[in-house]
Amino acid sequence: MADAPILHVEHLTKTYRSGSRDLTVLDHVTFSVDEGETVAIVGPSGSGKTTLLGLCAGLDQPSEGRVVLNGIDLGPLSEDERASVRNQHVGFVFQTFQLIPTLTAIENVMVPAELRGATGVRDRAAELLGQVGLGDRLHHYPTQLSGGEQQRVALARAFINAPTILFADEPTGNLDAETGATIEDLLFDLNRTGGTTLVLVTHDLGLAQQTGRVLRLRGGTIIADEPAQAALRAVGT
Repeated sequence: MADAPILHVEHLTKTYRSGSRDLTVLDHVTFSVDEGETVAIVGPSGSGKTTLLGLCAGLDQPSEGRVVLNGIDLGPLSEDERASVRNQHVGFVFQTFQLIPTLTAIENVMVPAELRGATGVRDRAAELLGQVGLGDRLHHYPTQLSGGEQQRVALARAFINAPTILFADEPTGNLDAETGATIEDLLFDLNRTGGTTLVLVTHDLGLAQQTGRVLRLRGGTIIADEPAQAALRAVGT
C-alpha cells in the first residue's frame, strides 16, 4: 500500500457567477482518502456534494485549491490529459446510468477498455456482466433492460479497467428500495474483489452506513469527517 493518499483535496473552492454576484458552492474543502478506503459524502441538497465529486474526478476544475489523484496533480493538466487520467485510474457510477443507447450491454461495458486500447476486452466484459447477474443479457440494448439492470451494466462498465478509485454519485437514487439494495450489495462486492477505493455521494444513510467513513457537507464546507457509525449517530440514525 502506498504511503501517499490515493486522493488528496486541498483548499478546494468552486465559485460560479450568478447574475451580478458570485455563488460559492464549495469553500476551501480539504481532506485525504487512503488507498482501499470507502467514504460516503452526505449532506442536504445544495451542499456541494456532486460538485465536490466532479472536482475530485477531474470532470471540472476548481476556482481555487487542488486535487491530487493517485499522485497526479490535476490542476496543470489539459482536458485531454485529465480524460487520460480518468481512463487510467477512475471508474464512475452515476444516478442516471449514462449508457449509450445504440450499444448493447456488453458493448457499453467494453467502451472504457477499448478507449484504453486493452486486449481481451469482450471476455472481461462478459465476465463482469456475469458477476452482476446479467450473463444472459449481454446483447440487450438499454431500452430492453429495467432500471436496475441498466445500473448493473453501469457497475460492470465502471470496473472494466480495474480502477484505482471508484466515484459513485447517488448510485441507487433512481431505483426502488429492493433494487437499490441489490445494487449496493453488488457495488461493495465488486469493490472488495477489486481492492478499489470507493468515494460515493448519497442521500441514503443506509448506504452511507456501509462505508468506513462519512464526510458531512453543509453550505459547501465539511462539518464532520468521522467513522460511519459515529457520523450517522450524529444525524439521528
